[in-house]
Amino acid sequence: MSGFGNDYGEPRSARGDDDSRGNGSSTEPPRGGGPRTGHAGARRKVLALAMDGASPALLRRWAADGVLPNLARLIGAGAHGVSRGLEHFFVGSTWPSLYTGTSPADHGHHSLIQLCPGRYDYHAMADRKLVKRTPFWEHMSRAGRRVAILDVPLSALSQDLNGIQTVEWGSHDAVYGFRASTRELEREIESSFGAHPLGPSCDGLRRSAEDYEAFVSRLVAGVERKTQLTLAMLRKESWDFCVQVFTESHCAGHQCWHVHDPAHPAHDAAIRSAVGDPLERVYRAIDRGIGEIRAAAGDETTFVVFSAHGMSYWYGAQLLLNDVLIRLGVAAPLPPSQPLRRPLRDALLDLAGRGWRRLPQPMRERLMPLRRRLAEAGTAKTMPSLGVDAARSLCFPVYNGLVEGGIRLNLAGREPNGRVQPGAEADAFYADLRRELLDIVDERTGHRLVRDVLRTRDVAEGEHLDDLPDILVVWSDEVPTGSIVVGSGAGAEIRAHSPRIGVVEGRNSFGRTGEHRPDGFGVFVGPGIPPGPLPADFSILDYAPTFATLVGVEIPGLPGRSIFEITACAARPVG
Repeated sequence: MSGFGNDYGEPRSARGDDDSRGNGSSTEPPRGGGPRTGHAGARRKVLALAMDGASPALLRRWAADGVLPNLARLIGAGAHGVSRGLEHFFVGSTWPSLYTGTSPADHGHHSLIQLCPGRYDYHAMADRKLVKRTPFWEHMSRAGRRVAILDVPLSALSQDLNGIQTVEWGSHDAVYGFRASTRELEREIESSFGAHPLGPSCDGLRRSAEDYEAFVSRLVAGVERKTQLTLAMLRKESWDFCVQVFTESHCAGHQCWHVHDPAHPAHDAAIRSAVGDPLERVYRAIDRGIGEIRAAAGDETTFVVFSAHGMSYWYGAQLLLNDVLIRLGVAAPLPPSQPLRRPLRDALLDLAGRGWRRLPQPMRERLMPLRRRLAEAGTAKTMPSLGVDAARSLCFPVYNGLVEGGIRLNLAGREPNGRVQPGAEADAFYADLRRELLDIVDERTGHRLVRDVLRTRDVAEGEHLDDLPDILVVWSDEVPTGSIVVGSGAGAEIRAHSPRIGVVEGRNSFGRTGEHRPDGFGVFVGPGIPPGPLPADFSILDYAPTFATLVGVEIPGLPGRSIFEITACAARPVG
C-alpha cells in the first residue's frame, strides 16, 4: 500500500512529498444536538488496541515479512489504511486530538508544557485543565454504553464514568501518576500486577549493551504484564467499548532508534549485535499480546489496532532557536542576574560524550555516578525558563515539542508587556521574521535549516487558537541529529549561518534518538467490514466519530467524520 516510507520509518510527509489530508473514506459530518444512540440494531462491541508511536513503515514491513504474524492476519482480514496526524501538532497533542476528535485550536492543548495565560512562564499539563473538550468515551458513557478505558495517554480520570478507567499504569508520558476510576480497582491492579516494570519514565542515560538489554527486557515484560491486565479487565464483563494503549513501542522508538537504524550517527554495531533490534523485540511482544487479546474478544467484536502517529530519527535545531531570535534582535537576552544553568550542564555532558571512550575504564567507573546525575537533571520534570527576557522582547520562543518550534508574539493587549501591535504591524513583523529564518543555512547539509515558517492562524482555527504559538518553525529533517549523551556524541553538533545572525552553533544534549512523524496506521476487523486497503487516508480526528458510530452513539459538532467503509456495517444488525 502506498503512503509508507523507507525501512527506517520515514513517511512521505517527512520529506514534504505529500501534504494531503484526504478524508475521502468518510460519511456526512455529524449533525447538532447532544449524544444520540444509533438506529435499532446498529450497535457493535468495539475493542481497540493502540501501538503508541509505532512506525507504520515497520508495521507493514514486519507484518509482510512474518515478524508480526497476528498483525498480518488482521491486515488480511480487515480494512486498513494510513491515518494522518495534524500537521505541525503531531507530538504532544496527538492523543488529546484523537480522543476529543478536535484540533488543538479547539481543545487548547498543544504541549505538555504551555504558557500561563497572561504571564511569561510555563505551567505543566497536570497543573490545570488544558484539554477543554470532552473525550469520546464520556459521550458513550452518557448514552448508556459500558466502557473500559485503559491507559490512554494524556487523559485525566473521567468523573461518573459508566465503566472503568485506568490512567498511567504504564505510560510514556507520566503526567498524573497511576490512578483508576475507583480505589478498589487501583488496589486490585497493584495487588495482581504490581507496578509497570519500567517505572514512570523511559528517558534515561544508557551506554552499554547491558543498559539497553535491561531497558528492552523491561519494556517486553511491561507488554506481557499489560496484556494480562487487559485480559483481566475483559473478563469483568462484555464492554461496549474497550481501549488499551501499548506505550512501550513509543518508549522503544524514542530511546532506541539509533540501535535500530544503522544509518544513525549514534549507531553502535556491537550493541546491536548483543541486544538485537529493540524495536522489533518490543513490536513482537505487542503482536503476541494482540493475538491473545484478539482470541479473547470473539469474532462478533469489532477489533481495531492502530498507531496514532509514527516514529523515525530525531532531527531539528530547536536548541538554536533562542540564540537565533536574540541574534535577529527580536528577543532580548536574560539579564546577567538570571543566568541559565543549562549551558554548564551541557558543556559537562559534551565533554563526557566526546571523551568518554578515551578515558580509562577505572576513571569511567568513578565518573559514572556524576554522569548519570547530569543526564537525569536534563530530563527532570521541572518547568524550564523561556530562555529570553520575554517582557522586553518583540517575540519569544514557546515549547511545542522539538520537531517544530513555537514562537509567540509579545502582542499588545494580550501579553502583560505587549510590544507588537495587532494587525498590520504584526503581519509585517511575521513576514520579516519568516524571511530571516528561511535564510539560515545548515552547515551540515548546505541547505536551509528551516523548512518552513507558518502563522498558526493560517493552518488552524478554533476558539482556543490563542493558547497555541503564533508562529511555527518547521525544522528541516534532511539529516538526523545525534546527542552528546548517546554513543560517542557523533552528529550532535549543529552549526548554521546567515548574513543577519552570523554563525550560531550548539550541541544537542537531549537523549532521545527517535522522534515522531505525523503518519499513522489503522486496521479494522469485524462483522460486515470488507477487507482490503481503505480508498483514502483518514485523519486521526476520524477515530472518535468512527468509534462512537460503531457503538451506536452520535457525537455532534466534530470536524472529523465516521469512516464509511468501517461504520456502514453498524447500520446492519449482527447475524
